[in-house]
Amino acid sequence: MVIEIGSDAPDFTLSNQYGQEVSLSSYRGRSAVALVFYPMAFSHTCEGELCELRDNIELFAARGVELLGVSVDSKHAQRAWAEAEGFSFSLLADFWPHGEVAQRYGVFLSERGFANRATFLIDTDGVVRASIVTGPGTARSLEQYRDALAELSR
Repeated sequence: MVIEIGSDAPDFTLSNQYGQEVSLSSYRGRSAVALVFYPMAFSHTCEGELCELRDNIELFAARGVELLGVSVDSKHAQRAWAEAEGFSFSLLADFWPHGEVAQRYGVFLSERGFANRATFLIDTDGVVRASIVTGPGTARSLEQYRDALAELSR
């Protein structure tokens, strides 16, 4: 079951594409977070989605929102992909235990071995304020992100 709006966001610590540990709790009190789960690096729909976020990063920065991508790929695959696409935001490796963070958020597809497309907007208190969940082959739109970001202001 997908975590509900108004719930406390489950804390986690994962390695980013540079091997640095990133904890959700480290953003509490200082920055909201857009937690973007995607199935796999180097896949067509994921590439389109994350490149659109890269090209519109100011939407998040203007609202003080840190963008964090999460997939079951290793930190090595995440780094290669980030470098190939010029992603300046962290890509987190939910590699081992396989998909554990995605499971906590209720978006891990165990029959496929990866996370569904899901985004959670988390405020500075660590509370989920908005979510966008689509199927594995369906991209999230920039308009959905705009609407979700607006929820942080309410």
